[in-house]
Amino acid sequence: MEKVEGYLFSALCSINFLVSCLLFSKVTREQRDPYMDEIFHVPQAQRYCKGKFKEQWDPMITTLPGLYLVSVGIIKPMTWLAKLTGSVVCSTAMLRFTNLLFNCGNFYVLYLLISKLHHRDKTRLMLRRILSAVCLSTFPVLYFFTFLYYTDAGSTFFILFAYLMTLYGCHKASALLGVCAVLFRQTNIVWVAFCAGTVVAAKMDDVWRMEYTKKRDEKPPAVRVPLSSQGVKKVITFSLDFFTSPETVKAVMQVTWPYAVVAAGFLLFVLLNEGIVVGDRMSHQVCFNFPQVFYFFSFTYFFSLPVSLCLHRTLRFSNSLKRHPLFFSVITIVSLLLVWKFTYVHKYLLADNRHFPFYIWKNIYQRHKLIRFLLVPAYIFTGWNFLETLKSRSFFMSLAYLTCLVLATIPQELLEFRYFIVPYLMYRLHMPLPTFSRLVGEFLLYTVVNVATIYLFIAKSFSWPLSLATQRFMW
Repeated sequence: MEKVEGYLFSALCSINFLVSCLLFSKVTREQRDPYMDEIFHVPQAQRYCKGKFKEQWDPMITTLPGLYLVSVGIIKPMTWLAKLTGSVVCSTAMLRFTNLLFNCGNFYVLYLLISKLHHRDKTRLMLRRILSAVCLSTFPVLYFFTFLYYTDAGSTFFILFAYLMTLYGCHKASALLGVCAVLFRQTNIVWVAFCAGTVVAAKMDDVWRMEYTKKRDEKPPAVRVPLSSQGVKKVITFSLDFFTSPETVKAVMQVTWPYAVVAAGFLLFVLLNEGIVVGDRMSHQVCFNFPQVFYFFSFTYFFSLPVSLCLHRTLRFSNSLKRHPLFFSVITIVSLLLVWKFTYVHKYLLADNRHFPFYIWKNIYQRHKLIRFLLVPAYIFTGWNFLETLKSRSFFMSLAYLTCLVLATIPQELLEFRYFIVPYLMYRLHMPLPTFSRLVGEFLLYTVVNVATIYLFIAKSFSWPLSLATQRFMW
């Protein structure tokens, strides 16, 4: 059966690469010149291709040069073996092609992650694991940027690869891959911390089981989300004991020190750089944009709808409202205050009509000043649905993920769906493995969205009144 799974996966991987190559060819023919952020990335990468590593750095580039270094490392040997010369070397098309390779890498790593996280009953779940990998590798926001020279495909690949190494206990390799991820996008340090957090969470689960076994003389499951004041108190007491015990702290540090080294190196970078971003600092200020989490909940609910939509879950939410009216009233009031006092609207969001978030903001949030408050009940429902899914994982694991989710989203002033790629994939990977029919529904949703967005990009170009350049719709 393992051979059958290997053959099937290889066939789907080949089909994925072939289809992606055909789409890549079409996109590149329609948009040969650098577009949007490519106008900064492509010239910088071409300078690196010429060996000019210390010369001009475009002040509009906010990320470190990981994308350019990897591109040169891939393209130079390829062009040498193929005996290519002239303008084709490090052309826009050739640079974009590196993301096509990352797409294949993401497909494979996602498959390995799903196999590791959902390893029970390998024979029965074979098709579901493979189809899950197919779905997530074609996740629309990530898949779209496979065809352009952006950091997203490579950034996602290194984070997923780092997490895979964490699950296999290869923590030095994971930390090294984390460094590569940070070189693609500095905010990936949050997901390097997540890798370390999962290690700590696993240790806490082990100690929790040992303590429970001593008292009850039985093997309990991992600690779940505490639903009572007594449960919360028990978890807090346990956590304090865990982090104040020299024995457990030593055990944790012996495993997580590679991640601590990466964190220390990143802190040194921030101090020397006097900030996280490299360029365009005025447009990338850190803020407390708490509604970003609400936007993410809504985003996640939409894209996970085929695998999470459940009548029984909706009824449970209704029953929760009836059983805990005071709790949900407090949550609603707090959410309204956060929306009122901490909603930030970035100048790029309102100024650039090429991005889909522009139209969402214009046609929904700007319809009326009360709209953002009227959406709070929807935020609460999607947030409840999100947390309900995480209940399948241990409380400490969920806490590590939620902490990193908050750190990755709230400081961002700009509503940019690309920032949701990694947190969404992490969420989706840790969901219970959906049924085959639900996975088919997810694949169909992703396919429809991908076809629509790529069609809009290719066929529905437009021009601005004072510009001759062709403009295109994109995420």
